[in-house]
Amino acid sequence: MTEDQELGLRKIRRALISVSDKTGIVDFARVLQGFNIEIISTGGTAKSLRDAGIEVRDVSDVTGFPELMDGRVKTLHPKIHGGLLGIRDNPEHQAAMREHGIEQIDLVVINLYPFEETIAREGVSLEEAIEQIDIGGPAMIRSAAKNFASVAAVTARESWPEIIDEMKLNEGALCLATRHRLAAIAYATTFAYDAYVSRYLFETSNVELPEPAPDELPAEMSLSLDLRQSLRYGENPHQLAALYELGPSESENQGVANAELLSGKEMSFNNYVDADAAWQLVCDFDENACAIIKHTNPTGVALSAQAQEAYRKALATDPVSAFGGIVAFNCPVDEATARSVIEIFTEVLIAPDYDDQALEVLRSKKNLRVLRASPASRAEGVEYKQISGGMLVQTRDTHSFMHEDLKVVTRRQPTEDEIRDLLFAWTVCKHTKSNAIVYARDSQTVGVGAGQMSRVDSVKLGAMRAQLPIKGSVLASDAFFPFRDGIDEAAKHGITAVIQPGGSVRDAEVIAACDENDIAMIFTGIRHFKH
Repeated sequence: MTEDQELGLRKIRRALISVSDKTGIVDFARVLQGFNIEIISTGGTAKSLRDAGIEVRDVSDVTGFPELMDGRVKTLHPKIHGGLLGIRDNPEHQAAMREHGIEQIDLVVINLYPFEETIAREGVSLEEAIEQIDIGGPAMIRSAAKNFASVAAVTARESWPEIIDEMKLNEGALCLATRHRLAAIAYATTFAYDAYVSRYLFETSNVELPEPAPDELPAEMSLSLDLRQSLRYGENPHQLAALYELGPSESENQGVANAELLSGKEMSFNNYVDADAAWQLVCDFDENACAIIKHTNPTGVALSAQAQEAYRKALATDPVSAFGGIVAFNCPVDEATARSVIEIFTEVLIAPDYDDQALEVLRSKKNLRVLRASPASRAEGVEYKQISGGMLVQTRDTHSFMHEDLKVVTRRQPTEDEIRDLLFAWTVCKHTKSNAIVYARDSQTVGVGAGQMSRVDSVKLGAMRAQLPIKGSVLASDAFFPFRDGIDEAAKHGITAVIQPGGSVRDAEVIAACDENDIAMIFTGIRHFKH
C-alpha cells in the first residue's frame, strides 16, 4: 500500500461553490483555481467569482436545466447529487455515472441562507422568513458528507486555511481524516440550522412545543451548540477549550455566553465560569445588587439604592479575597462606581450597561475585562452537567422564597429587619457551594463559609473569614443542620436569626438550641445544594 492510499488522499478535480455569505470566497476560489480545479457555482456566487476573473461553470450547464421557481430549484438534480454520492470504487456506481453523464464532484463549499439573521430582524414576515429556508444547500451538504470517503463537505470558513495548507502539501488532495472531520462539522451545521427553523415555525404557529409531563424530563434530549470562540486554554494551560453557544431553543440570547466584551483582554475559561456565577447571583435580586466572586463563590454581596454603595458594602465583606475577583452588578454602572471598582485589581466586571464616563474610566485599565450582558433568565428550564459517559440533566433551581412562605419554628419571632436579611442571606446561600453558610446584616454579607465537608466547619469558616462584626447578624444554611453544634457555634458569635430548610431527624434539638440562645429560626422546606 502506498503512502497516499494509507492516508486516503483524494485529489480535488471539481468543486461546487454556493455561498450566501461571500466573505473571502474569491480568495479561496483563486486557490482552488491554482490547482486547476474546475469550479461549478450558482447565481450570485457565480457572478461574484466571474467579476473577480475566476472561470466558473454554471450549475445549469451541468444539469441541463435552468434555475426554476425564483431559484428554489437549481441544485436538486441527479447530476449534482449523483456527482456527490457516487461511490468512486463501486463499478456499478461508476457505470451509472457514465451512462447518465454524471461528473464527479469532489468538494462542496457551502454556507446556508441567513435564516437566523433574517428572523432576528424586527418586523420580518413569515413569508420573508420562509424564503430564507435553504433546501438545496443542506441537501448538498448531506450528500457530500455522507460520501466523505471521497468528497469533502466544507461548511465553516474557519476550515479554509487548514484545507489550503493540506492541499498545498498534497498537490491538491485531501486526506480521509480531514474529509471525515469535515463531514462531522457539516452534519452539526445542518442540525443547528434545522433547529432554528423548527423553533421559529413552532413559535409562529398555533402548535405548542411538545412538553413532557410536569414531573418528568423528556425521554430523549438533543443539544445544539454553536462555536462562539476558541479560548487560549481551559482550566489549566495544558487543556484545550472553547466557548459554545446553546442553540436557539435554549439560550434566548441571554446570559454570559452572549455578553458583549466592551474592553480588556479576551475572556478565559475560568473567567467565564466565575462571571456566570456572579451574574446568576445578582440577577436573582430585584433590588440593585453587587456581587464579588472568587472561584465561583461569593466573597461579598450587598444591596443598595446606589451601585457604588452596593460595591463598597460587598467589598467590605472580604477585601483581601476580592483581589483578582469578578464583580457583577444587576444595574447600570456609573462613573463613580467605575472609579471605586478600579481601586483594586479586578479580572472581570459584568453589568447590564455602563454610562460613557464609566466606560472611559474602565478602559483605562487594560487588563480589566468589561462585559455587558442581558439579564440571566429566571424562567424554568433545564441545566446540564457532564459526567464520564453521560450527561446529568435537572430543572433549574428557580425557587424564590417569599415573605408569606415563612415558617417560624422557634419561640422568638424574627423582626422585620431580620426577615429582610434572612431572605437576602438565603438568596446568596443559593449561589454558594455546599456546605454553605452565609452571615448577613443590613443587606450585606458579613461572612461566607463555602465548600466544607461538614456544616459546622462552614459555620466556623464563615465566622473566621468575617472582616465585619458578626454580632447582630443573621445566618442562612443551604441545607438542614444535622446536629445542634452548628447553632451552638453560631450563637457564640452573637447571631440573632437563622434560615434553613429543616427536615433533619434532630430538628427538635436544633430548635431547642435556638430557643436556649434566644435565636429566631425559619424553616423553608426547600434545600439549595450547589455542587
